[in-house]
Amino acid sequence: MPKRYLKDNVYIAAKKRIEYCFDNFKKIYVSFSGGKDSTVMLFMAIKEAIKRKRKIGLFLVDLEGQYKMTIEHMESILDQYKDNLDIYWFCLPIALRNAVSVYEPKWICWDKDRENDWIRKVPKYGITDESLIPTFKKDMEFEDFILLFGEWYAQGEETCCMVGIRTDESLNRFRTIANQKKTIKDNHYWTTKVTDNVYNAYPIYDWKTEDIWTYHYKNPEDRFNELYEYMYKAGLKISQMRICQPYGDDQRRGLWLFHLIEPETWAKIVSRVNGANSGALYVNESGSITGYNTIKKPKNHTWKSFALMLLNSMPVRSKTHYKNKIILFEKWWMERGYEEGIPDEAAKNLEMKKGVPSWRRVCKSLLRNDYWCKGLGFSQHKNEAYKKYLELMERRKKQWREEGLKIESIV
Repeated sequence: MPKRYLKDNVYIAAKKRIEYCFDNFKKIYVSFSGGKDSTVMLFMAIKEAIKRKRKIGLFLVDLEGQYKMTIEHMESILDQYKDNLDIYWFCLPIALRNAVSVYEPKWICWDKDRENDWIRKVPKYGITDESLIPTFKKDMEFEDFILLFGEWYAQGEETCCMVGIRTDESLNRFRTIANQKKTIKDNHYWTTKVTDNVYNAYPIYDWKTEDIWTYHYKNPEDRFNELYEYMYKAGLKISQMRICQPYGDDQRRGLWLFHLIEPETWAKIVSRVNGANSGALYVNESGSITGYNTIKKPKNHTWKSFALMLLNSMPVRSKTHYKNKIILFEKWWMERGYEEGIPDEAAKNLEMKKGVPSWRRVCKSLLRNDYWCKGLGFSQHKNEAYKKYLELMERRKKQWREEGLKIESIV
């Protein structure tokens, strides 16, 4: 879907979208992370709610290993507007991606079994009661919990969740808006139906980073997270600043900042999250340490033998996970013209476009600790679907062994 420009500026357009949401949904809540985008989204929604004398929900998933400044920023806003908000600040044992360790590819925030190691205390608005949402399960995926909360909050009524994402941030976010196959509300592509009763709305989807800071300049009473000031002083461009869960596949590039900005918090993170320290040391490096840009294989190795060596160095759980992905990757390409198996390497420009398979591509994914193997064309599983996928893979591998398929070496 091509971009079509409107006559309104982005601020006026966002206000009209927010007004539409208040006109057409009985229940509204804002997904808040304390970042620059969700902060602007929250302020604009609160102002509309006050104007209409309505109360809106605030949904916040506390990830435990966050900057102290972010927590203070969020608490200050809630202190000011608590009479206008139904606050749901969850501190629950949720599974989060840990892209800096193959030994702990996921870690559980607010794990009660490790309460003595928590990075900080539960904040004053924090909710630790797991029974509040009856269908909550310990260790459930972050993405699954978001959907679960939406349905619980909706209570059978049509509900709007306002999310402060911008298409300028990534191609995936642009696709979220431009997807023509999704279910939308009243022909508005800035809405997406995500559950039976809940629509996500993205009122600031067309803002640029500069627009966010222009908003704060023109609305100085609406405070921003001071953490961005420190990031700016550390030399980051405004487009590089991220403050969400710092151990994710994309966010880990900002890990090196933690020990500079908040050394006390960082000391606790190192003992809490496996691989955090080495991730901070090496994540900005290029080459074979982290799989970015040009990588090299060891002497006397092919890319395939290098991949097998990397797999054999992993703990059993991670090795099994990656093997399953590689088996599917190889078999998919064998059915599309590579009957003898995928090549060791191919033209780099074609590999980068994911137009051809190769063992070098596999090595890049392994070196990056690309858990869901997005570099090989896969996407993330939902929690329940992943369990079924593991069972299916065991049946498939048994069948393929019996058929004598040439992926035996990796199986």
